[in-house]
Amino acid sequence: MPRWNAFTAFLEEALHVESETDRQTLVDALLAERSLWPWIEGDKATFILARPDVQTAALNLDTIQADPPFAVMTNLPGTTLWYVTQSFQRDDLLDYMLAVNDPMTPLATEPDVIGRVSRFWQVDPLNPLRMDTPQMNVSVLRMDNARPFPDWSAMKRVPRGHVYEHSIDSEQVGFSGRRLWVYTPPGYDGSGVNYPLLVLHDGQWMIGPLQAPYIADALIKHERLQPCIIAMVQSGGQDERMREYVNNEHHYGFLLTELLPLLQTQYRVDSGRIGVGGVAMGAIAAAHAALNNPAIFTTLLMISPPLGRGPMQEQLAQVPTRFTNGELLPNRIFLSVGRYEARARFRKPAQALHDILESRKEVRLRYLETGSGHGLVGFRSVMPEALAWTLPLL
Repeated sequence: MPRWNAFTAFLEEALHVESETDRQTLVDALLAERSLWPWIEGDKATFILARPDVQTAALNLDTIQADPPFAVMTNLPGTTLWYVTQSFQRDDLLDYMLAVNDPMTPLATEPDVIGRVSRFWQVDPLNPLRMDTPQMNVSVLRMDNARPFPDWSAMKRVPRGHVYEHSIDSEQVGFSGRRLWVYTPPGYDGSGVNYPLLVLHDGQWMIGPLQAPYIADALIKHERLQPCIIAMVQSGGQDERMREYVNNEHHYGFLLTELLPLLQTQYRVDSGRIGVGGVAMGAIAAAHAALNNPAIFTTLLMISPPLGRGPMQEQLAQVPTRFTNGELLPNRIFLSVGRYEARARFRKPAQALHDILESRKEVRLRYLETGSGHGLVGFRSVMPEALAWTLPLL
C-alpha cells in the first residue's frame, strides 16, 4: 500500500522533519515508491526534478501566460527535490519541458533563444510519455480524460502497409528534389483494385512525429478507415512554406498537374475519391485546393488552420468567405482546433468557420475542440479522428 496518497501528504511530512538527512531519505523513499511522474490528482498535476547541482528549476508550458513561460519550481530545503503543482482541465494533453539552471530572464530580450533552450531546457526524465522530433524533444502531460497518445509504431499485432519514397520537382512552384512519401495499405500488392487517395502537406511531419502511416494501419485493422493511399509531400523552409501554402495558385497547380499525374501513373488511385489535408498552414493549402476544385478533392482535412490575426491575415481572411460563397464544397470536411491555441489566430476563426460549414447542409462535417495547444503533440492526438472521418470505411 502506498505510504503517501497525495503529494501534499508527502510534503507535509517532509517539511516537519528537522534533519536534512532524514528529509532526503523521505525524498528517496518517494522516488522509490512512485517512479513515473507527473503525479496527477483530479485536475492537478505535480511535476518534480530530483538531481544535485540545481540552482533554479521551472516547468515550461506554452499555456503559461508569462515571459518566460515558466511555473517556477520550489526546492524542498536540504534535498535534491524541486516541485511545482499546476491545475489543468481533465482532458488536457500538453507538451512541456523542464528548465534547469535557466537564467530566468525574458525570452523577448534573449539574443539566442535556440541556444538557450538547447543548454537549459530538457525533457522530464521521470515521464516516459514524450514526442521526439529532429528539432526538439518534449515531454507530454496527459490528464486522465485526455485523448490517447500511444506510440502507434509500437503496436506489434497491426498489419503494416508500405511506404515508398520518391524525389519530386515542381515547375509550378519552383522547387526540386523534395521528398514524397507514398503509403500503400496492407494488401495493396496484388489486389488489383484502385484505392482512395489522401494528399497530406508537411510530409516530413506526417511520416515522422505525426505517425500518419502507423495510425492508418491501426484504423484499417479496426475498420475505422477505408484502405487508402496516402501521399505526404515535404514542405520547404518556414518562409517558403508560408508563401507556397497561402492561397497560392502555383501550389494548387503543382497538386493538380504534377503530383496527381505522378501518383495516378505509379499507383492504383481511385480518381473519384481524392482527399487533401494538412495541419496549420498545410491546412490552408489543402483548403485552397479543395475550394478551387471540390469535384477533384472531394474530402478535406484541416487541423488547426490559422485563419485569423497574424502574418498574412488579409489573405487568410479570404478562406472563410470562400466557404460561404462556394457553389460546391467538398462533401466531407474535418476541422479541429486546440483549446490553448491563440484565440484571435486560431480558436475564434475556427469556431466561425464551423458555423459556416454547419449551415451548408450538403457537407458532412466533423468538428473538434481539443485540450491541446498549437503543436505536434496536439496534431498527432487528433489525427486518428481526422483520418477516420475523411475516408471512412464504406
